[in-house]
Amino acid sequence: MLRTSALSLLFLTLLPAVPACGKLPDGPSQNTQEEELKEGEENTDTAMPDTILITVSGKTLPVKIEDNAATRALVEALQEAPITYEARDYGGFEKVGPLGRTLPSSDRQITTRAGDVILYDGDQIVLFYGSNSWSYTRLGSMQYGSTEELRSFLKAGQGNISVTLSFEEK
Repeated sequence: MLRTSALSLLFLTLLPAVPACGKLPDGPSQNTQEEELKEGEENTDTAMPDTILITVSGKTLPVKIEDNAATRALVEALQEAPITYEARDYGGFEKVGPLGRTLPSSDRQITTRAGDVILYDGDQIVLFYGSNSWSYTRLGSMQYGSTEELRSFLKAGQGNISVTLSFEEK
């Protein structure tokens, strides 16, 4: 008798916790929670632009940037102040120079093309006026006219240049 009473009491205690007909208790749906998460992400990520600027010898080109950890760190730094560094010709297809800081890298084997802006070794910025295959983190691509205009902009084969990266809020 005591055993039956104990089982009955246990059954009656647990019965309200069991959903009827497989219906889940009321509350926010999974979709609503996902939408709230996306909204929260959008609110914290509104400062991420799709372009930065690159200036060489008083001429400026927009750079359409990738969305990755390196570009987010770069944009954060550029919101504080522009970054200027010296770049030199290397290999007859690129200008490379030290950024003066390390960015998070996500290197993978890629073949670059003229106009690519690449992070190499976490702290070097490479501006391509030719092509190369290596393990890099892609930062973006300079928006330019012809390859000759790009080579002229970067002063390809003409020695060191001063490069300024900047961020212009909309």
